[in-house]
Amino acid sequence: MITIKIGGSVVDDLHPSVVADIKKVVEQEGVILVHGGGKEVTKVTEQLGKEPKFVVSPGGVKSRYTDLETAEIFTMVMSGRINKTIVRMLQKNGINAIGLSGIDGKIIQANRKKKLIIMNEKGRKQAIDGGYTGKITQINAPLLTTILNQGYTPVISPIAISEENDFLNVDGDRAAANVAGHVKSDKVLFLTNVDGLLMDEKLVDTLTLAKAKEILPQIGFGMEKKILAATEALEMGVKEALIANGQRENPITSAIQHHTCTVIKNE
Repeated sequence: MITIKIGGSVVDDLHPSVVADIKKVVEQEGVILVHGGGKEVTKVTEQLGKEPKFVVSPGGVKSRYTDLETAEIFTMVMSGRINKTIVRMLQKNGINAIGLSGIDGKIIQANRKKKLIIMNEKGRKQAIDGGYTGKITQINAPLLTTILNQGYTPVISPIAISEENDFLNVDGDRAAANVAGHVKSDKVLFLTNVDGLLMDEKLVDTLTLAKAKEILPQIGFGMEKKILAATEALEMGVKEALIANGQRENPITSAIQHHTCTVIKNE
């Protein structure tokens, strides 16, 4: 089984061969798709006259600050427009996909972060209210396994449900890692717009878990979340994490064969 994380601007950013490639993999093993959509959320937030806000953690990880209104916009865009566009695209190509958010059947449960420690403009640490951002605590793996066993392909948007039943924004890469870990996927694949992890402009084709954790602080915005999520998936028992370019031909089957991608293994 493989869990695949795809970006939200899927239709524009992926190679035309991707859907046929997903179909090929679906015919051989279970596939779970988790999607993002930050760019689209930012666009709609601005169209609705609201200024999107981003914060940076002391560890250098950049994320969206989610107040209640943003959480509602996030849910609308992710679980509405983006999720259904992907499901329609898969259905059109003969993949019986089922679109879900993390709220449905409590697929993704998370704790609301009460406080966030961020770096302010002066480069000092500052505590702010946590807003509606979650730290994932639980995945409803039995439900996902049941859906897969019935021959469907789940497509999950990263909206989690809190203990107080709030909508929470969770990071898509880490949602994919948690899903992969809990359903016991053999592999987790992060499709992005570069060939994998680039260090000194060269592709790093293989990394051990220990090495990946060691170099994490040196990795730039965007990729650092994928490497972090990859390490989390491996720590939960996933055999390998792959980072590959969704703009290449047949990116999924070629990543599974370890062509032009970064492979992180638990060694």
